[in-house]
Amino acid sequence: MAGVKSLVKDTAVYGISSIVGRFLNWMLVPLYTICFPVEEYGVVTFVYSVVALAMVILTYGLETGFFRFANHERWKDPMEVYSTALTSLTVTSTLFVLLVVLFIRPVTHWMECDGHPSYVIIMAVCVALDAIMTMPYACLRYRRRAFRFAGLRLVNIGLNIGLNLFFILLCPWLMERAPSFVGSFYDPSFGIGYIFLANLIASAVNMLMMIPELRGFRWRINGRLWREMMVYSLPLLVLGVAGIMNQTIDKILYPSLVADPAEAMYGLGIYGANYKIAVILLVFLQAFRFAYEPFIFARNKEGGEAKLQSYRDAMKYFVVFALFIFLGVMFYLGVIRYFISPRYFSGLKVVPVVMLAEFFFGIFFNLSVWYKLTDRTVYGMWFSLLGLAVTVTLNIILVPRIAYMGCAVAALCSYAVMMFASYFIGARKYPIGYPVGRIGVYFFIAGLLYLLGVVALPWLGLHEAVNGVIRALMLGVYVFAVIRIEHISPADLLGPLKAKLHRR
Repeated sequence: MAGVKSLVKDTAVYGISSIVGRFLNWMLVPLYTICFPVEEYGVVTFVYSVVALAMVILTYGLETGFFRFANHERWKDPMEVYSTALTSLTVTSTLFVLLVVLFIRPVTHWMECDGHPSYVIIMAVCVALDAIMTMPYACLRYRRRAFRFAGLRLVNIGLNIGLNLFFILLCPWLMERAPSFVGSFYDPSFGIGYIFLANLIASAVNMLMMIPELRGFRWRINGRLWREMMVYSLPLLVLGVAGIMNQTIDKILYPSLVADPAEAMYGLGIYGANYKIAVILLVFLQAFRFAYEPFIFARNKEGGEAKLQSYRDAMKYFVVFALFIFLGVMFYLGVIRYFISPRYFSGLKVVPVVMLAEFFFGIFFNLSVWYKLTDRTVYGMWFSLLGLAVTVTLNIILVPRIAYMGCAVAALCSYAVMMFASYFIGARKYPIGYPVGRIGVYFFIAGLLYLLGVVALPWLGLHEAVNGVIRALMLGVYVFAVIRIEHISPADLLGPLKAKLHRR
């Protein structure tokens, strides 16, 4: 149980940067949806979908590979593993930027940025810098320096947001009052390009702040180690590409599946904005992921039942918290929706489907422990390819019929298939004994409360404030049910607080 408490603590610290950062980034969504036409926000959604895919390709699984080999019994020096991985990422990221510049015209056309090649170059450099920085961030996680990790990310996010506000709000305001001064560095026709430029500047400053993690060792590649890491990590690359394509291929394919290009970008803008509402659950997933990989590899050094119990507890409490977040968002979606412009409300119907899809993906990520610890990462590759096949097939079938709702349904089906495939195969290859029955009970309770609070309650015609109070009580019922089922006593809840007060 101590291991799970450590996981919860690290998840909480990583969650601070993720929650605050994602929330602040989330606050940019109303800015974008108000200041730019829906079609232009569709271009932003498309570009960042491609960037997410490029990011996975440029890191090619070395982040997880670093954790595996830094804890490997054959390689005693973690810094040698770090140096090999970091040098490899730096070389490949530099080559990526050179290739984009060399083929800038066709790349610009494919990225829906005709007439703006600078958009593409800016984002190419940005994604290269971010790919390189994944390794210093991974090193901080390995060293359990969660607070420095969180601090660096918050500074990066804060700078990015500040620059967005500067370029999108302040500069147009100054342009009306001091055009001769602002005109020297600001061009209104650059439009959404300032979103990308803000991202680039923030990434460059982030690299400068990482200088302590980029010094104190020899920048070199150990050939034998690199080959072993690539054998381990390349299946994770395929897994990562398939995984991120499961998240982004709908947005990348969408323009080609809709007959009218203008309607395609309009629908993509609607879908992208409403997808952002699911960010609360995505924040939890990201914070959990940051803490979980170091956790599972560290626990793998232990033996016996305690190690397996840690994995069971991690899965169980992940489900508990994720379902609580899902219910909270669904119960108060009527308020949360105002973080985007009312022009986008027609797409709110995708929110529960997308959140449930991300919930299934979170369970799949928990299940990945068996093939990562047994060095059978090729299974992760096959699971992701299977999910990708489902995603592409259903998008092709559904999008022409039900537009962006087809994207959401495809994502849900894809992650469900991946989750079940990993569970049943993992149960034979590396049995952990997850508490499936208890997890099913929590899922049933959450589903029942969802039906009562979201589907049935509006039929009573009560005032919205009364509905809010009733839904808060329903969340309390869920928490109470968890406490009773898990036999959590007041002493368990107050124990850490009492210990802290006693130390004082």
